[in-house]
Parts: sequence; structure tokens; C-alpha cells
Amino acid sequence: MSCLQTIQDYALRSVGIGERLLPRSGFTICEQVTLIGSGMIWNVYFGLFALLAGFFLATAVALARLSPLVALRKPAEWFIFLFRGSPLFIQFFLAYEAFVLLPKAGLTLDLIFVEITADTRWLTRAWAGALIVLFLNTAAYTAEIFYGALRSVPRGDLEAADAYGLSGWARFRRVVWPTMLRLAWPAYTNEAIFLFHATTLVFFSGFPAWQQKGDALYYAKYFADKTFNPFVAYPIVAGYFILMTLVIIAIFGLINRRLNRHLPPEARPRLRIRPQVVR
Repeated sequence: MSCLQTIQDYALRSVGIGERLLPRSGFTICEQVTLIGSGMIWNVYFGLFALLAGFFLATAVALARLSPLVALRKPAEWFIFLFRGSPLFIQFFLAYEAFVLLPKAGLTLDLIFVEITADTRWLTRAWAGALIVLFLNTAAYTAEIFYGALRSVPRGDLEAADAYGLSGWARFRRVVWPTMLRLAWPAYTNEAIFLFHATTLVFFSGFPAWQQKGDALYYAKYFADKTFNPFVAYPIVAGYFILMTLVIIAIFGLINRRLNRHLPPEARPRLRIRPQVVR
């Protein structure tokens, strides 16, 4: 089988398109690269949607933590503390057990005189349950970053906004929020990189893959078990994640340049990637 035919057969296998049966023997580099790359679709899915949704929740949580109202500030503080104070790996297992127990407990919703039984089995699937955990986790870490940036907004910017007659939502949208993003962006870039790396933990969690078609580590483990040689499949996974990291740095670098376009070139902060060893 040619490499082109292998790509046609297996490039989209992780999402249910292409050959159903995996190769059994005589594994080629092309097969391993193609199938592991197919599994990366799920890693990109987890990271991308968790990052996008977590960005907006993090903004709301950071604002709530900065609020003088205790009813808003305390829940935000506990949310951040809960997800930053516990390991992500444990959060996966606790969430899976909780989602499994919901249908066993007979969760029902009473709407006036109609009783509707809520089907929560979809939450135990990786595409939903694991995504929710990653979404909440990155929202907590990002909220702490945004909170620090909000406290660091220069007082001169706020005074200038007041002088222009900006207040409330207009001041936040045009002055506070852009300045917060500019200050938080380097640290947020590191959080985005770590989030995509953390998607590998989904494979080790209790969440089953969609139709038994898993992420990059699912296929890497398959090849490592069949060939008894982990020094081919796992470096391929590492290569994909290095490539993904470079893409994130490039995209976030362009956004960082856009956020700081009003500054002279020599005063623009450069992104410095500081990978986290543990979380």
C-alpha cells in the first residue's frame, strides 16, 4: 500500500471516516504518522473548544473576583481555588464518576406537571465530559491570570477614560479589557500551550473515546504494544505536539503584536514561553 493510499484510508479514522480495521502487522512509518495524526484531531478539538469557551468564562470570573460584592467575589475565589488547587488528572476521574452516578441516581426534572428524565449518559463520553473538565480547568487558571492583569491596569488609563467621559461598559470595552489582554497575553499564551499538552491526559482518564477511536496517544500505544518498540510511535506524538506548540506561538504572537500595535517596536513585549513542568 502506498503512503498516499494510507493517508486516504486512515487520515480521518479517528472521526469515523475511512477504514475501520487498523493494520495488524508490517507497520510502516507512514501508517504510524497518519494514524497518530488522525488522533491529533481529537487533541485539537479538546484544546480549541476548551480554550475558546474558557476565555469568556475566565473573563467573567476575573471580574467577579474583582467585585466588591461578596456574593460575586467569594464564589469566584472558590472556583479558582478548587480547580487550581487540585490535580487535573484527579478532576477527570471525579467528573467521570459524578457523570456516571447522575443517571444511576435517576436524575429528573419536574416541569409544572410533566416529569422529564434527563439522559446524562452523553456526559460520560470523552467528547463532552473530558471537554467540560478541560474547559473549567483552563477557565480557572486563565481567570487568575486575567485577575492579576485587571489589578495591574495603569491608573492613568482609567483616569484618561474618566476624562473622556467613559464609564461602565464603555470604559471596560474600550480601555480596561484591551489593556487587560495586553498585560495578560504572554502568560495566557503559556496557559494555551499547556492546555493543548494537557489534552493527552484524556487518554488516561476514565472517559471512553468516541466509537473506540481515540486521540494521538490511543494510536501511539497501539503501535508501541504491537511492535514492542515505543521509540517510534511516541516520538511521533511528541513531534506533533511540538508542531502544535509552534503554531500556537505563531498565532498568539500575531495577536500580541496586534494588541501592542500602539507601542513603538522597541517597547513591545515579546512572548517568552515558560513551559510548566507540573500543574
